Amino acid sequence: MTGKQWKTRIIYAFQYIPFTLHTVLLALGIWLSYKLLYRPITKEDHTDTIRPFIILMGSFVLWFLVALVALSLISTLFAWLHFLWLGKKKNGRLHVTFHIERQSAGSKMKLFLNSELPGAIKPLLGFVKARLFYDKHQMTDKFGLLSSRNKKNSLLREAVTGSSRMLLPDIKEYQIKGGFIYFEDILQIISLPIKQNLSGNFYQPPTLLDETVDETAPKKTETMDIRIDQLRKVEGEYLNYKSFESGDDVRRIVWKVYAKNRDLIIRIPERMEPYASHLYFYASFHASLQQNGLRDNGYFSEMLNFYKNNIWAVYETLLQKEWQIHYIPDQQFASTENLSETERNERIVSNSIWQKDFTLREYFNPKAGTILVISSLTDPKELALLLDECDNSVQVYYVQLSAIFKRYATLSWLKRLILLPPKDRLSRLKSTWIFTPLRSKLYKREKEIEQLLAKRY
Repeated sequence: MTGKQWKTRIIYAFQYIPFTLHTVLLALGIWLSYKLLYRPITKEDHTDTIRPFIILMGSFVLWFLVALVALSLISTLFAWLHFLWLGKKKNGRLHVTFHIERQSAGSKMKLFLNSELPGAIKPLLGFVKARLFYDKHQMTDKFGLLSSRNKKNSLLREAVTGSSRMLLPDIKEYQIKGGFIYFEDILQIISLPIKQNLSGNFYQPPTLLDETVDETAPKKTETMDIRIDQLRKVEGEYLNYKSFESGDDVRRIVWKVYAKNRDLIIRIPERMEPYASHLYFYASFHASLQQNGLRDNGYFSEMLNFYKNNIWAVYETLLQKEWQIHYIPDQQFASTENLSETERNERIVSNSIWQKDFTLREYFNPKAGTILVISSLTDPKELALLLDECDNSVQVYYVQLSAIFKRYATLSWLKRLILLPPKDRLSRLKSTWIFTPLRSKLYKREKEIEQLLAKRY
């Protein structure tokens, strides 16, 4: 077991401890208050007429706060015991659902978590919070259940509910492994936990970026609804065959079919029409750059997130045009019912990972493909061979993955000097990017790809 796995397991075990950092701070505050208010009286204090009044007021405020906190602690303990009883007698447990909100077409998508705790009681002046555990003992931040839902036509409370924005490190599908509910007092001195057996999955969608997309036109024609400036090949009828009719060219008769079943069938050749309907969109996740721990390496994970965001930016921009877009994935995924094509493609992009099995040339079809998105991990030799097979109508969008680590400033180094830890994984990786051996390999690869594309376009 690695050090990281030990760390996550220890953090998981600490969820059962009801005391928090606030417990220590409160105990220290009470001790200091007691020392200040009840220290021995000196000879100088006998002549101070204001001191007894200050001590009296301080004592009143102190005991008022103690009584308020004690009331909150008692109600927190009661709410915790009530839900424990509810879980044993009536199978009370946490219910969670996820949904993605998009305010308008082309806007950023946000993942929200709706939570519900039927039958629970909120502590007086306290809080009900929860957190989920996913994948391998990873956990979300605590989210609050701050609202209440009453029973129909009644003032009695039916459930404690909440809605929270979810911000997770990676764009992918997550597997829920369990969760915890916490009952906390007004000062969060105690956090009484109750384990929840949960299962399910959800995914975090890509974040929409600002991306410029060049003018392009589809190569594939399946319907003749949209007129374009160029002539495109149009396929014939089903299987490019039809029954022989008067006036048809006898030279196109399929004599093998006639010899077999005596049916006169003719071939329908492709014809050139100024119409097109379908744009085939390709995005390669092939990573030929060798690196140990490809999936678990933090740098590759952040590059994967950055790449998915850029893919979706191009896709969403093209979606605003009149074309019908067909996204061709380079990985196999189980089909999901009740989803539109855009929602299905969004989930496919979110769940895609770096792969080494399906090369660029095996993936992209130069005859049908119009849009190809590649990354800095693409093999330059494969790209050179593929570009020789493509005509000028193929648009290649190149995502420079090192760009995500270049966005640091002197201020980040200043923060490190005064021992302020980075807030997230990307910030930590940015501060160490200059020292990693991957940096020189990636820069070399990007230079080769840029030279190839410069010759092409």
